Amino acid sequence: MTHAPEVKATAGRLPTAEQVREALRAALVPVVACAVALTGLTVWASSGAAGSPPQIAAGNGRVFLTYGDSPDTAAFFDIANIGRADDRLTGVTSPDLERTTLGRPESSGLGAAFMRPTDSVKVPAGGTLVMSPLDVSVMARKKKVSWQAGDIVPFVLHFRYSPPVPVVAVVVRPGS
Repeated sequence: MTHAPEVKATAGRLPTAEQVREALRAALVPVVACAVALTGLTVWASSGAAGSPPQIAAGNGRVFLTYGDSPDTAAFFDIANIGRADDRLTGVTSPDLERTTLGRPESSGLGAAFMRPTDSVKVPAGGTLVMSPLDVSVMARKKKVSWQAGDIVPFVLHFRYSPPVPVVAVVVRPGS
């Protein structure tokens, strides 16, 4: 930390011109820093970005019909963020599912792929996250419930900043 030069006025003596210049120079740095910060905040606030939360809408939910006796499946949603701030999808729940995990496909390097769990997925401001088997999906294990193509399954999407969003998914055959 630097200290401003001392300005000594002794019994009737005024500070010298040099002392006044040094004191002004020392005061100039914090004044300029405050002015730059205030200008930046003013521009940010007047652009409408200050305090603009994400606004999430979700739809086009699909969940794959399981094959045989396998309880494992995958679900996909289209998630739009019409707000001015990014958000993150942090989880998905459903009363019809035993377990859900967000995942992304990854190559094993041997010509095969597997799903790698991920903690969250970005939903960009003004953008859309379109889940698919080739990108992000919800890996799920269903409870002992029998599904038919066309059934409706309730889900709740959970986000870092936005409130939970209820959405439904239609049970579809893979590839349809």
